[in-house]
Amino acid sequence: MPQEHFDVLIVGAGLSGIGAGYHLQTKCPGKSYVILEGRDCIGGTWDLFRYPGVRSDSDMFTLGYSFKPWTDPKAIADGPQILNYVRETATENAIDKHIRFRHRVKRAAWSTPEARWTVEAERMTGEGATELVRFTCNFLFMCSGYYKYEAGYTPEFKGVGDFAGRIVHPQRWTDDIDYAGKRVVVIGSGATAVTLVPELAKTAAQVTMLQRSPTYVVSRPAQDPVANKLRRNLPTRLAYHVIRWRNVMWGMFFFQLSRRRPAKVKELVLKGVRIALGPDYDLATHFTPRYNPWDQRLCLVPDGDLFKAIREKRAAVVTNEIDTFTRDGIRLKDGSELAADIIVTATGLVLQVVGGLDVSVDGRAVDFANTLTYKGMMYADVPNMASAFGYTNASWTLKCDLTCEYVCRLINYMDRRNFRQCMPHNDDPEITAQPSLDFTSGYVQRSVAKMPKQGSKQPWRLYQNYALDIVSLRFGGIDDGVMQYS
Repeated sequence: MPQEHFDVLIVGAGLSGIGAGYHLQTKCPGKSYVILEGRDCIGGTWDLFRYPGVRSDSDMFTLGYSFKPWTDPKAIADGPQILNYVRETATENAIDKHIRFRHRVKRAAWSTPEARWTVEAERMTGEGATELVRFTCNFLFMCSGYYKYEAGYTPEFKGVGDFAGRIVHPQRWTDDIDYAGKRVVVIGSGATAVTLVPELAKTAAQVTMLQRSPTYVVSRPAQDPVANKLRRNLPTRLAYHVIRWRNVMWGMFFFQLSRRRPAKVKELVLKGVRIALGPDYDLATHFTPRYNPWDQRLCLVPDGDLFKAIREKRAAVVTNEIDTFTRDGIRLKDGSELAADIIVTATGLVLQVVGGLDVSVDGRAVDFANTLTYKGMMYADVPNMASAFGYTNASWTLKCDLTCEYVCRLINYMDRRNFRQCMPHNDDPEITAQPSLDFTSGYVQRSVAKMPKQGSKQPWRLYQNYALDIVSLRFGGIDDGVMQYS
């Protein structure tokens, strides 16, 4: 079996993987690296999702890389714009030359005597055939995201086989889905649903968002007028970082306010929806959640597009539970029926750890469900391995950028002291394991038992706070007594 060796092996050529490539070749220029990508193109999430209107629910001044200013006037960008930004970054910095496409990583085994990982990947050779290829590396950097690409989550709905129309999950959207002039029901109330509904409503006969319970929805301008003014009057990079920090601080303030004064934030959010939909709309039923703000991620609608579609009667929200699918649509628990030609199941993602990779250390299989995360990026008793995992309450890339910086600092520190292995190890009996995600969202609750745990105090605790993480990851000591070197 062919085998190649690299200093660092990165898994995934999406937003995180391309960022990792940039940081590595900039801060560790002597290191060889390769990026293994299971699909045949750059982009990850932003290439996988093709559903109408796909966009970010974070502003691009914080979702963009720290090293590459976002220059488009739109702060809330659509999928193709973000995909182009990621691919442009890869091309400009020759990161694309390091990518091996159609390489799906399956297994990684660490050997302490050799101080290296052996990574096995299935390389697709065409016509569905694959061959096994092997790589070795000194450091393994997982940038494969947090959900399963093969399929999203769809609950077991009764009567699915009776429906005469088409049923599609947004993760599997294809170009041949024609919804013009059709009646569409979108099942769900999260970010995907609120993105899809106003876009489908532009040409569909009628779009109904069918939700079991409401979500907090906030409107925000697609273009940021203050940001665009700053960019006209300041150098590009300076303007970008000023706007980035303003947005970071505002996001942190709003999150902390939500935790400390949830009733006040709830009142503010619902007031915005009331202004958008008018005094007669049934806000209590359709837009007043049973939980507090930021117990789940807030849904963002640029320029209030969802509210506009509802006001203009091109879209409607129905809050009810499904009894069964029928030939012509969906029958609800109250006996009413929703007619549909197409049903879109925007019902969530399937979370997985390290891309579903089988990991072993010296022959011992790693059970990530019972493993503590170190600084939100490495794992207890797993040597020379890190994962890029973003924030739940802010932009993904903010944390990934810091993670990449830290990994580079760690590699350079080991080189200076001739260490071959670094491994976080907990010997504090007072540390207790806690869920790593404290969201009540369905996709989190379905998977949280399988996810790694956080500890009750630093450096095992996740603070979901960019300012604290800058102190810890950019300026904190590399040798903290918890990371063991050999």
